[in-house]
Amino acid sequence: MLSKKITIAIDGYSSCGKSTFAKAIAKEFGYIYIDSGAMYRAVTLAAIRGGAVADDGVLSKSKILAMLPSLQISFMYNTSAGRFETVLNAEVVEDTIRTIAVSNLVSPVSAIAEVRTKMVRLQQEMGRKKGIVMDGRDIGTVVFPDAELKIFMTADPSVRAMRRYKELQVKGESISLEAIEANVRGRDHMDENREVSPLRKADDALILDNSHMTLDEQMEWVRRILEKL
Repeated sequence: MLSKKITIAIDGYSSCGKSTFAKAIAKEFGYIYIDSGAMYRAVTLAAIRGGAVADDGVLSKSKILAMLPSLQISFMYNTSAGRFETVLNAEVVEDTIRTIAVSNLVSPVSAIAEVRTKMVRLQQEMGRKKGIVMDGRDIGTVVFPDAELKIFMTADPSVRAMRRYKELQVKGESISLEAIEANVRGRDHMDENREVSPLRKADDALILDNSHMTLDEQMEWVRRILEKL
């Protein structure tokens, strides 16, 4: 156990394993895990279900803003399944928010300023007592700029695409590796160039390139860091 409760902010590119890494840290040190990316995915799912996305993929910002006040997002640990799960309006949507349909729209939805404002407010409320691990795109720069430990994760795009491809295969989704890599690279571009809270490394963040690292190796890396705090 750590001698004091701190805030650990993990940022980085899509499909870098940020959530897996953050969950492992939370479990080992008894911290609360907050998946900010899942929160934006939940909003995206609500937008799709609520008719805020046209057949051609164009978003209706007005419809998304109209549904924002009624959205309730929380997290729970499913003991029987052995995993953290995202809950949207009392419905567990952990698997649904990971589909490619949601992935293709999450960047433009999360780029809406009002969406980010509400999500940041919710995240800061969740993390008020410290002892938390949160991952996403702007945790160390916007949500918790004073976090005691900031980590920026990256990995080669082709490696990330293969990881995502294997995840979707296990879930029975049929999609080509080429399409997934195109999605990964497209999200990188949108995340880096959006007007609101673009993806960038905080000046005091430590870089973790896990292109060729196992989860155990990543955990050993973070243990060494935490021992020095």
